[in-house]
Amino acid sequence: MPEEGIKLIEHSSILSFEEIVEFTKVAVEMGISKVRITGGEPLVRKGIINLVAMLSRITGIKDLSMTTNGLLLEKFAQELKTAGLQRVNISLDSIDEQKFSDITRGGNIGEVKKGIEAAKQAGLNPIKINCVIKKSMDEPDALEVKKYCDENGLEARFIYEMDIEKGEFGVVHGGSGGDCANCNRLRLTSAGFLKPCLFSDVSINIRKVYYKEAMRMAIEQKPACGNLSTTHKFYNIGG
Repeated sequence: MPEEGIKLIEHSSILSFEEIVEFTKVAVEMGISKVRITGGEPLVRKGIINLVAMLSRITGIKDLSMTTNGLLLEKFAQELKTAGLQRVNISLDSIDEQKFSDITRGGNIGEVKKGIEAAKQAGLNPIKINCVIKKSMDEPDALEVKKYCDENGLEARFIYEMDIEKGEFGVVHGGSGGDCANCNRLRLTSAGFLKPCLFSDVSINIRKVYYKEAMRMAIEQKPACGNLSTTHKFYNIGG
């Protein structure tokens, strides 16, 4: 979360579960097979278990996952698995208690560790840990996160710190993100804007265009390489 906080949007502006599911059905019909629920923080959305269950019933989705900060995962892990979620990515930039609290504006790393254990017990595997780095995987916090992952059977992914307004990003170590030449991802924001790239100002309002047309437009306008975005903030697009 940015230090200055986040700008809230009206509830009426947020896509309903029914809108999300109907759009996803169309996307799957057009070839999408992997769906990831992100945020913000998806576990604070009221009824999130119901959304997972609704999405899991869509024929054609081969990989249904979620990216979370892990703070509420202990409470929801088993319910998520029962509802049909297959795996989770968890954001963890430091395992030092004070540093973690500073980074997350007061978060308790103990709760995240409990969430990770709950996810393991529920079978939400593989569990991938997203660790943001500034310049190198050899940074002290990154090395400690890697050690923690190795000791606990987790997959570590190192993501260079991004700035969408300046167009700064890098290839994800241990994952496929940041590789523009091979990127086939589309992002749907909570407010209903379909974006072909994080680092682009192109966005299609799916409430104003037929879903198939929105998909076609996003695919056709997907840039060969990301540049920058001046119309959205990173926290409300999803990582």
